[in-house]
Amino acid sequence: MLDLILKVRQSVLHEVPISYEEAFSLTNVTDLEIPYLAAAANEVRVKFAGGMIESCALSNIKSGNCSEDCKFCAQSAHYKTDSPVYPQIGVEEIMTQAKAAEAMGATEFCMVSSGWGATNDEEFQVVLEAVRRISKETKLFVDCSLGFMTGEQMHQLREAGLYRNNHNLEASKSYFDKICTTHTHEERTNHVQMVRHYGIHPCSGGILGMGESPKDRIDLAFELRELGAHCVPINILNPRRGTPLGNVTPIKPLEIIKTIAIFRLILPKSTIKIAGGREVNLRDLQAMAMLAGANGLIIGNYLTTMGRNPAQDIQMLEDLGFDVAKS
Repeated sequence: MLDLILKVRQSVLHEVPISYEEAFSLTNVTDLEIPYLAAAANEVRVKFAGGMIESCALSNIKSGNCSEDCKFCAQSAHYKTDSPVYPQIGVEEIMTQAKAAEAMGATEFCMVSSGWGATNDEEFQVVLEAVRRISKETKLFVDCSLGFMTGEQMHQLREAGLYRNNHNLEASKSYFDKICTTHTHEERTNHVQMVRHYGIHPCSGGILGMGESPKDRIDLAFELRELGAHCVPINILNPRRGTPLGNVTPIKPLEIIKTIAIFRLILPKSTIKIAGGREVNLRDLQAMAMLAGANGLIIGNYLTTMGRNPAQDIQMLEDLGFDVAKS
């Protein structure tokens, strides 16, 4: 296995893409071999992405009552959870949160809305104005995650200054219908393709630990490579009581680190961002995960769960020798 790690490292560093067979074989790396895999992935990260780390803050601008039935989501109206429910907040509140995010060290600000309806023009105009103002009044990159949008909405957001649009695949094509039935994997991939068409950087990733196999994770990474995902958030399921996945056994920290490293080898030039669930699932191995090829981090709180103090994350990144990106 060490010979395979060295072979793949050499190939990827010389811009020869890793094959599917090689990537799948790496899922058999043992715990003792994971540090070698992580080191190879980190070397790839250094060559293609440098030492700069992106730090993204989220704003849950509208929470709960989502019409979709994603089995991991505490905001779905299909399940009874303790997730907060509130209507979309206004522009001034979004601006307050954006400026607070910039002050705590974020380089990117992502507005997230549950149960997005493309026909709700009033809500869309609020988002549009927020994008304009954040672009003008801060140095933050502006991102949004609004569900399914129309081409005209994407065009308007791009003109207003939107940098990225987040639309996660969540799971591989073969596993997707086991976690969601109200829309399809194809609809999600089509949306990511449309994002690129309108000149917005696509941000798309998934969630580990939903019962998927190692093969499903490799499938997801190759699907993201084919889509040209500019930024790939890797979430780790933090089971929420009341959802169908509320009692799923979490995956082990070393398995998460192995997966992050393989994703980097498959996606050498993308931003790989460790996102929701990292504190709960990685625990004391968060720093090791950052040395497995990641070059992005969600800081602050998540949509319905708390994160740790952003100052701790900034200190961790500096201690690891990263160049913490300035806005």
